[in-house]
Amino acid sequence: MRTRELGRQGLTTSVLGYGAMRIALGTDTSTDDASIAAIRRAVDDGVALFDTAELYGWGRGERLLGRALAPVRDDVTIATKFGFEPPLEPNSRPDHIRDVVDNSLRHLGVDHIDVLYQHIDDPAVPIEEVVGVMTEYVDAGKVKYLGLSNTNAENIRRAHSVHPISVVQTEYSIFSRESEAVLDLLEELGIGLVAYAPLARGFLTGAVQPRDALAADDFRRRSPWWRPGNFEANLDIVRRLADLAQDRGVTLSQLALAWLVARKPYIVPIPGSGDAERVAQNNASADLELSVDDLARIDRIAPHGGIAD
Repeated sequence: MRTRELGRQGLTTSVLGYGAMRIALGTDTSTDDASIAAIRRAVDDGVALFDTAELYGWGRGERLLGRALAPVRDDVTIATKFGFEPPLEPNSRPDHIRDVVDNSLRHLGVDHIDVLYQHIDDPAVPIEEVVGVMTEYVDAGKVKYLGLSNTNAENIRRAHSVHPISVVQTEYSIFSRESEAVLDLLEELGIGLVAYAPLARGFLTGAVQPRDALAADDFRRRSPWWRPGNFEANLDIVRRLADLAQDRGVTLSQLALAWLVARKPYIVPIPGSGDAERVAQNNASADLELSVDDLARIDRIAPHGGIAD
């Protein structure tokens, strides 16, 4: 698989990564073997960036990913995040950061974390103080590169002034374009972008379900993409994108991932699945090159992303 450089500090990884959020949700361990097989299929396909967080199962996700990657630890890049406390409150106080990072090292079964992110802004703690604690781990050799997730341009600039930030993680897909507002800043500072939810939370898989079919606690029920009227309009966007994918002889998911890869040379999408066949299908998009006409057609179909008004 092709590689990409993220930031100017030496972080080089595959053009596609693997997002390990959904495999860690809940407490049911009956699917763990399938999830491990999916992760190892990603490795076999050349995926080198694997992303998790303390939040994903409060350590369960890190343990599962660490177990899956133990045989190839030296060949992959492992990223994790701190910044929450149960039930779901921001917490980037220095002592809490240290506790979480130390736990993450144990959960993952590693002596260093390749990429450490602050998962979300904490208005109670200045970003300079947060990055100062993160830098302690870089200086100690326990973290290689620093990142920020779910943040804004001001925090990126302030953080980067304390210690170079190699990568920012944000939601980005054909349906979600808000992160394009910071692309100029990332280019100015030499920071890469890791795109989570690149398949628009299921819309760009071709198998999206209506709101009433989602579980009562499914966070997508609150998304404006699923509002009555919006949902139907978004299904029409999906239908037209699927027509384009069919014309190219690829799946809708592959089209959506190839679109992200084509946007900028410093963007790495991180789709995730607990199914090895789906992982292989996603990874095939790394070899798909979209034409200028393809990209223009996508922009005509979804000029502003998904309908969310």
